[in-house]
Amino acid sequence: MEANRPNIILILADDMGYSDIGCYGSEIATPAIDQLSAGGVSFTQAYNCARCCPSRASLLTGLYPHQTGVGHMVADLGHPSYQGYLNNHCVTIAEVLRSGGYHTLMCGKWHVGGGYDVKYPRAWKPGDQGHPIPTTRGFESFYGTLAGCADYFNPHTLMRNDSPIEPKGEGYYYTDAISQEACRMIREHGGRDRPFFLYVAYTAPHWPLHALPEDIARYQGRYRRGWDVIRCTRHEKLVEVGFLDAKWKISPRDRSAPSWNEVKEKDWEDRRMAVYAAQVDRMDQGIGKIVAAVRKLGLEENTLIMFLSDNGGCAEFLAEDGFVQNVLWPMRNGKPVRAGNFPGMMPGPEDTYMSYDLPWANASNTPFRLYKHWVHEGGIATPLIVSWPSVIKKRRIVHEPTHVIDIMATCVEAAGMRYPHSFKGNEIVPIRGESFMQVLQGKRWSREKPLCWEHEGNCAVRKENWKLVKKYPGDWELYNMEQDRTESVDLKEKNKPKADELRKLYERWAQECEVLPMERLRILAPIEDLPTEE
Repeated sequence: MEANRPNIILILADDMGYSDIGCYGSEIATPAIDQLSAGGVSFTQAYNCARCCPSRASLLTGLYPHQTGVGHMVADLGHPSYQGYLNNHCVTIAEVLRSGGYHTLMCGKWHVGGGYDVKYPRAWKPGDQGHPIPTTRGFESFYGTLAGCADYFNPHTLMRNDSPIEPKGEGYYYTDAISQEACRMIREHGGRDRPFFLYVAYTAPHWPLHALPEDIARYQGRYRRGWDVIRCTRHEKLVEVGFLDAKWKISPRDRSAPSWNEVKEKDWEDRRMAVYAAQVDRMDQGIGKIVAAVRKLGLEENTLIMFLSDNGGCAEFLAEDGFVQNVLWPMRNGKPVRAGNFPGMMPGPEDTYMSYDLPWANASNTPFRLYKHWVHEGGIATPLIVSWPSVIKKRRIVHEPTHVIDIMATCVEAAGMRYPHSFKGNEIVPIRGESFMQVLQGKRWSREKPLCWEHEGNCAVRKENWKLVKKYPGDWELYNMEQDRTESVDLKEKNKPKADELRKLYERWAQECEVLPMERLRILAPIEDLPTEE
């Protein structure tokens, strides 16, 4: 293997909140992730794009999601920036690194290749122009799912390379399968002629609440304390370890979440969060096996590992008559699953299909406001942990803002390569991310350019310590992030010049990236595909 170029492993969690792992304040046991943090760099102000597929599009390309064609979700809305799949004017990390001699491997959730209706599997067209799959976008080996969510015991849109397959074996559990495939790929390609890039995209802990009994048992009863206590405990720990400034007060409990004292179904609520915790726990067990596979081959020192989440905790409530009906998949024995959050019906088994709901998502996103979908801190703040023993000499906590668009630039620099101007005859949009290699080398670093967000009319721009943010269809709000990262005191009226400056920055960015206003999207998109104004 080429001596100076690292192996790169990029690990992405799905719908996991800022404080859901141990080293970021959680009571959930995540020793493997915590160990990566203990010897690496932990970013406290890292950001994603607030939703599954836009974050993945940015992560893989170093561009904003609208520039890749994934400005909303995976439905084609008839506009280039909202076509719902990666366009030909962006390149993936896999395409760049493979052109430079890397093995490129992926296991897990894709979700940047157009829509797949689970009701009509024969209509799937994986690999055609409107449905690119990993093997058509730079990955030489792939095991995983194409769609946005997956039953953990019987995942739909499951593929190996470019062929649809069915899950096999007694006791199949998708999180374990992803971990096992990642380890297999490391054994087959690690330490050979070339370095490898491995993208591990877990679906954990995205709904449905599916977990194994032995994992659930470790957490059953732990959440009888309720979400109010969990939020306070996590906040205190985050301050204690230096990830949060003590002057940033925890955001108030969401107005839609009752006080724990008012909750009648405490055992059921405890079980919901216990299953969610078990899903995170099982993912961490798999990450431990991945690190062990690298270590067994003697590759640990020169393997760059990054871990993060695609958005904040998810407050979606899966009603029995809601949109969940569109993604239901029967059990492997052909029997239907029971969909919906019915108090008393305990989540976890394969014949259920449930979510953990807004109050627990509020705890996942401690200490911030709001959730997945929105671009207040609760929707876009993610843990970001980087381990690279041969380069990172001591543990560091870094408070400089960074973003998923920076991952591509960092990988390219670590691999000693250059981002291309063209690829396969197509002109490539210039990269928007900035490499944070200097941080890994123990040097000072800060992003040069402002960061911007837009998803479903929710908008934000951050420049240095200032953030202008809007929850659609509301008004802009202005926050000083050095003084008030939990977005408690709106300063827009007190500092109108700063608000105007940032609004103009956002408008220029939106024009450059062909961001459409929600009113235009509502004309293009089926009404059920976009949120209401409530």
